[in-house]
Amino acid sequence: MSKVEDFLTATEEQEVVHAILTAEKNTSGEIRVHIEGHTRKDHYERAKEVFHLLKMDNTKQENGVLIYVAVHDKKFVICGDKGIDNVVPQDFWQTTRNSIQTHFEKGAFKDGLVAGVLKAGEELRSHFPWHSDDTNELSNEISKG
Repeated sequence: MSKVEDFLTATEEQEVVHAILTAEKNTSGEIRVHIEGHTRKDHYERAKEVFHLLKMDNTKQENGVLIYVAVHDKKFVICGDKGIDNVVPQDFWQTTRNSIQTHFEKGAFKDGLVAGVLKAGEELRSHFPWHSDDTNELSNEISKG
């Protein structure tokens, strides 16, 4: 895989976006996916930086979730905003991480992202259920760096 653009096809990207739309129907939480090639920084620190750059820390309930992927580093991070961190156990994202990891190990990157997004939506639903006055505060498109 030579470029970030080759990580997912256009069709696969749209399947991930569809998964985000599906997941967000059940929660007020906001889910984003960011893909980039490489970072010299600690991956968690870079994910938090991207989280801020994407303005994910500006949601009303502070309940944004980012799935960050560094393609060439073969690393990914799931990070949530402080509204989530304040109400969930420390290992809250472990099941989501496991869903993604299982697929990524097989080279099924789109399947991993879809599974992770849907699992994140399920996890968020119990703490941040969808309400009729909820609005989509963030883009559902995959961002790339």
